[in-house]
Formats: sequence, C-alpha cells, structure tokens
Amino acid sequence: MTDLDHRARDILCRNDRGGYTVPTHGLYPFQWNWDSAFVALGFAGFDRDRAWQELETLVSAQWADGMIPHIVFHQHDEGYFPGPGVWATGQTPPTSGITQPPVLATVVRRLWEEEGADPAHPRMRALYRACLASHRWFHTYRDPLGNGLAMVTHNWETGRDNSSEWDEALARVDTSGVGSYQRRDTGHVDAAMRPKQSEYDRYVAILQFGRDCGWDHRRIADEGPFRMIDVGTSMILLRANRDLLILAEAIGDAPAAAELRARIALSEQGMDWLWNEEVGAYCSRDATTGASSALVTNASFLAFYAGVGTPARHARLIAALARIEAGTRFLLPSLEAGSRDYDHRRYWRGPIWLVVSYMVALGLAEHGEAAWSERLRRDSARLIEAAGFYESFSPETGEGSGGGDFSWTAAMWLAWCGR
Repeated sequence: MTDLDHRARDILCRNDRGGYTVPTHGLYPFQWNWDSAFVALGFAGFDRDRAWQELETLVSAQWADGMIPHIVFHQHDEGYFPGPGVWATGQTPPTSGITQPPVLATVVRRLWEEEGADPAHPRMRALYRACLASHRWFHTYRDPLGNGLAMVTHNWETGRDNSSEWDEALARVDTSGVGSYQRRDTGHVDAAMRPKQSEYDRYVAILQFGRDCGWDHRRIADEGPFRMIDVGTSMILLRANRDLLILAEAIGDAPAAAELRARIALSEQGMDWLWNEEVGAYCSRDATTGASSALVTNASFLAFYAGVGTPARHARLIAALARIEAGTRFLLPSLEAGSRDYDHRRYWRGPIWLVVSYMVALGLAEHGEAAWSERLRRDSARLIEAAGFYESFSPETGEGSGGGDFSWTAAMWLAWCGR
C-alpha cells in the first residue's frame, strides 16, 4: 500500500460515526445520501462488512413512500444549517425532505458481484427492496412528463447545488418571506468557494415551500417553485434501473423486472428531449418553461454511463470533451470554461468533483473510449497526489477547494483512481 492508500483509509475511519460516515468534519456533520453510496466503494476494499453497513444505515431512514432522503440527522450538531428543526419532516430519525441522485442500486450491484453474485445474498436482497421502493418513488413523483426523465424540486437534489443550469429557474423563486438565518458553511470554508447569499436565499425559500405543505411530494412536484428535468439525475436513475434489473432477474422478481424493462425503454426514448443539437450535448431542461440550459456540464457526459445516445451523438460529446480539454489543465470540470458564471473555485460552477469523473470514466470505458477514460482517472489521481483529499479541485490550477479530508474523495482513490 502507498502512503496515499493509508491516508485514504484513515480519512474514512476518522469520518466514521459508527455505521455511517460524514463527508467531512465540521462542514457536513451528518450522513448524506449519495456520499454514502460512494463511500461504501472505498470501504469495500478493506472492510466489506462496513461497506454494507454504510448502505444499510442510509436506507434505515427511508420514508414510508419510498424516498431515501438526502440528509439523515443521526446526531445533534449546531454547526450545520439548515438542520432538522428547519426541515421539520417529522421523521425518525430526523431527515431532510428531499432526495439525491439514486446511485445506490449501482453500488449494491457492484458489491454483490464482487462477492460472487449469489442470488441468496441476504444483504443484497434487503437493499434491493429499498432500492426498488426508491426507484418507484422517482417514477411516481418525479416524472411529470411521463417520458422517463427525472425532475428535481430542489437544486440540492441534483448534488450539483449551484450549477449555472439552475440560474434561470432559481431567479423566479420568491425570497420575500425567507426571513433571517445564519449560514454555517462559510464559517468552515472560504466564502469564495461556496454559493452566494442571494442563491442561498432561494435555496431556503424552496425548502420552506416543502415544509409549509407538510412535505406532500405530490403537491411539491406539481406546484413547487423549482421544477427542473435534471440531466444528471435522469442519467443516474437510468443506469440504476439497469443495475436494479440485474438484481431483480437474479432474485426472480419477474413483475419488478418487467416494470424495470418498461421504465428503461421509456427513459431511453425520453433522453432525446434533453439533447441540445446546438451545443452537441445532453442538457437539463426547465420543466415549467421547457427551456434547455444549453450548458455543457460534467453531467452531460453521464450519457455514456447511462448507455444512451447514437454514434453521432457520442461523437459530438467526445468533440465537446476535447474542446474542454483544450481549455483547461485537468478534467473533468463541472462547467465548461467560458460558460456563464463559470468560476474555477466556486462549488459546482467549475471545480472538478471526482465522483462525477468516476461515473463518466466508467461509461467512457464501457463505450470503447479507453483513452478518455484513462485521462480522467489519471487527472483525478494527479489532483489528489498534488493537493490532497479535498472536496473538489480547480481544473485550472489543481488547487483543492471546499472541505478537506473528504470521504468520497478518499473512497474514489481507493476504489478507482489510485489503482
């Protein structure tokens, strides 16, 4: 093992809170949904039981309607806003009222196959049921157009919190009733790396709408102030449905398998609506106005991960990737340089996030783009080697940004780019 292997393991162990892992000390003191899924991949290399436990602890907070929340507040901590009292979901344990990209089924399949793919595997079977309920929740509450694409009702649900993709929709959010509150994130990291205050006011306003309607997910989906068809969540859900189908077939759950095949076919066709011919990429769309973001982000390249697109569209995506490569030192930035409000240091408006790079690299390799896949892996490794295990990294300088000793970055080193 290398020194970085030891450091990565140490980060996961130090961020372990007994059955779940915080993303990093201070800035994110609770359990986050998709963080935990990626963290399990890191634990899997040296503690298989702990990897499964991470996922089991996450789904222990699943709502009765099937939603897996984006934050689980296992312990009290005043260092984070908005905390459980602000969300007021009435859940036990306390949770947020929104979700995050459903990478869970994909991770469960990987762990299961690494252990021999036994259909009787009890931990896989229990998590399969949780994943199926979660996917059905997406299909029920987050497909307003009936085309298999995933709508988000809060920008935090995308995982790409302040991406420029959301700016026009967020501009319509009324913040007049937000009131005063105390942010905690800027007390942990440089404010220049975090969303601006005007943006945060809108995030809080969307949260308050959900809380004021008692977290009625049907009403939120139909009437909420923020409704975006997210290219990232849509692609990740399609991939997760493919992986869940493999589990359903192994278990012998024929009705669910048939249901999943239908959803996969629907989503494959629906992805055409996200294609923007002018920019040559899949882009998010406003569910209210139908307008395309017309922005090339790291999520655009998840088309390879999801297994969608014609050879001609793949060629356009590779051309976009080559264009991005020519304009920066490291891949894969969260937003193409030169796009509106691009900022190589500010959260999801430019910095590199290794979990997205990992998914894109996996998809590229599966579609015969081995050289591009290796470029993403190598750049990710170089960033960690030079800067350490940061939350994100500047594509221009390689400087780490956000929180340090970050769990999913350590997990990506152990499971992918450090190999």
